[in-house]
Amino acid sequence: MSQNPPQLRPDIAPRALMRDSTRPGQPTIGMVSLGCPKALVDSERILTRLRAEGYAISPDYTGADAVIVNTCGFLDSAKAESLDAIGEALTENGRVIVTGCLGAEPDYITGAHPKVLAVTGPHQYEQVLDAVHKAVPPKPDPFVDLLPASSVSLTPRHYSYLKISEGCNHKCKFCIIPDMRGKLVSRPAHAIIREAEKLVEAGVRELLVISQDTSAYGVDIKHAEDRGHRAHITDLARDLGSLGAWVRLHYVYPYPHVRDLIPLMADGLILPYLDIPFQHAHPDTLKRMARPAHAERTLDHIAAWRDICPDITLRSTFIVGYPGETEAEFQTLLDWLDEAQLDRVGCFQYENVAGARANALPDHVPAEVKADRLDRFMQKAQAISEAKLAAKVGQVMQVIVDDIDEDGIATCRTKADAPEIDGNLFIDENTDGLAAGDIVTVEVDEAGEYDLWGKLHAPR
Repeated sequence: MSQNPPQLRPDIAPRALMRDSTRPGQPTIGMVSLGCPKALVDSERILTRLRAEGYAISPDYTGADAVIVNTCGFLDSAKAESLDAIGEALTENGRVIVTGCLGAEPDYITGAHPKVLAVTGPHQYEQVLDAVHKAVPPKPDPFVDLLPASSVSLTPRHYSYLKISEGCNHKCKFCIIPDMRGKLVSRPAHAIIREAEKLVEAGVRELLVISQDTSAYGVDIKHAEDRGHRAHITDLARDLGSLGAWVRLHYVYPYPHVRDLIPLMADGLILPYLDIPFQHAHPDTLKRMARPAHAERTLDHIAAWRDICPDITLRSTFIVGYPGETEAEFQTLLDWLDEAQLDRVGCFQYENVAGARANALPDHVPAEVKADRLDRFMQKAQAISEAKLAAKVGQVMQVIVDDIDEDGIATCRTKADAPEIDGNLFIDENTDGLAAGDIVTVEVDEAGEYDLWGKLHAPR
């Protein structure tokens, strides 16, 4: 955010602004959205409601009557980033409303930034709107604002996050998400399908299903069926897959019923991609984490999934240096990774989070040991990724185009790549006529550690 004037989410602001529809004297709001895709969906909902009430959306601080900062509070580093963003918004604009996960700790925010106008917690849409109304009263225009407004999207037009539930019923000791966002609350299946239908009708080519625990979708409402749609992840995935867009599942815990999703992938109804937060592999570490998964079974699950759908891509995240993690436990994780051969891997060093029960565990790992284990883990993960990508050279596959730069180089993603967290496939020849959102067939001709290069495939 070093541009002059400072930009609010410069990568996405042009979609949210709509300069040509702004009326003279129309109140204008800026938005800084931090954190995970679930928070991004919250930002989209807030902006959609504000636009429907007659507010314009500004891409910079100087053009806004007030700024909303949607914060992240999962880790101390994320809290620091959120405080920095609030401070920058106060400096550049002066009128700031804070919401999001860190908003669950209002005293923490006001202690650092006492001049903020209001603080609300995560997914408290009505309270955010109330704060905006108080700071910048709406000026409705009955000839414009009675018209139904399309939703504001903070992602490119061709893909969209689809949130299916809020909250989480797990009590992992390193996590405070349930304290901030509450227990699992699933959306009705028919409402999710209707939203997905509208997105596809508007040109979305890829739906990214998100929640805190996608596998548990519908448990809280006893998998209720309403208007022809059942609130169970398998039924929901099948219904979404019938809409004609790519469907990608994120945050899927490896419960036994996940096996019922794999045939849908093998049949091409949803993408052969599972984002599963394994977090570790040693049973003692998982027990100290209070994780709901059992490492001794996950390798069997992975083998069974690959038997049904050989093309499945598995993504996961891990924590190294968790309190009490011994060198033997860490070596078990490395050995497990060797056997699991996951396609996409992220890793974090453990850090304390205010309010997390893991803080009180004994035998915290020294910082230099955590850093060393992170390095060793990522070296192994990188080697696995490089070998798996090298095996794709010569293959023909579909990709979705995300961007065409001024030099004509197309940045694309395969079915194995989620936006912003996984790799890319680049096409640097014969890209005339391609546009973001196109799904094209390519032949892979080069591979790196995390990315691929290819050429448009001419059918024989």
